[in-house]
Amino acid sequence: MDNFQPVLRFIMNQKATIGYSFMALLTIGGERVFSMVSFQCPCNRNQNFAYGLTFLLGPAAVLLVLGLFFSTGLWRLYTGCCLNPMKLCPRGKCFGCLRAFISIFTGACVAPVMWLSVALLNGTFYECAISGLNDNVVVDMFCKNKTSTCQRELAQVPCSRSKLSENERMELLLMFRAQSQILGWCIIIVAAFGGLIGTCCTNCRSKVSYLQLTFWKRYVEKEKDCFDRFAMDYAAKLAERNLQSFFENKDPEPFPFPSHKAWEEISAHYTFSRSEQCYSTLQQYVERSTRDFAPEKKPVLVLEHETEML
Repeated sequence: MDNFQPVLRFIMNQKATIGYSFMALLTIGGERVFSMVSFQCPCNRNQNFAYGLTFLLGPAAVLLVLGLFFSTGLWRLYTGCCLNPMKLCPRGKCFGCLRAFISIFTGACVAPVMWLSVALLNGTFYECAISGLNDNVVVDMFCKNKTSTCQRELAQVPCSRSKLSENERMELLLMFRAQSQILGWCIIIVAAFGGLIGTCCTNCRSKVSYLQLTFWKRYVEKEKDCFDRFAMDYAAKLAERNLQSFFENKDPEPFPFPSHKAWEEISAHYTFSRSEQCYSTLQQYVERSTRDFAPEKKPVLVLEHETEML
């Protein structure tokens, strides 16, 4: 088992890189499946643009929504803000909340950017979309110094039904694909430089050193893992206690449980402060000398229209 420790340590240290690499492979595979199985350009001037653009941007929009939907950081900030708007952006922490939302949104944009880059580098969707544009500038750009047949048959170029000669058709296809790949590389370059600049600005404005920032990130990860483990353990104990009370038909034993206010405080967005050596709202709460140690004897779950006592 000791021989696998370096491998496991490497995987844990590089799990973000491994995750993004796996996402890239899934994106490439998904794009190839869409291109080869479901995508069939109608080769109609009235439909090509909408059809190609739907396949190009539709999956990217779905991936963006899924990225936001599965973001725990978003729901941590958003949950309960309709009843308490100040929870979403407390006074004095507006800039920190804005940074948190930007971080959540940029994280959700990784998969859509990968999809757009792969789809544009392949060029199939862009070829169909651009051939359906009836704009004079676009038509003149592709059919410059060519016969009028080129303008009429431009929408047929992605298919094999064009009346143009094979050389003219291949020339137009190569122009479509070149433009598509240029756009794909532009997106990759902008995303790469944007990520680098954003990381540089974040680290430049950091209130802690690089090593302390690394420790902070490791602590947050470990705290999340430990919280999940503790939550599973306590949920199992609470369920066992309640079932035992039900089946044995007796009063339940006292069960210490954090108060509703405590849950609210540790769920808030955390902003680092030099005045206190804390790395999360949980540590900030447990180290506060004025906190209320009186636990709730009965866990309370607030539903949409009522408060239910468990």
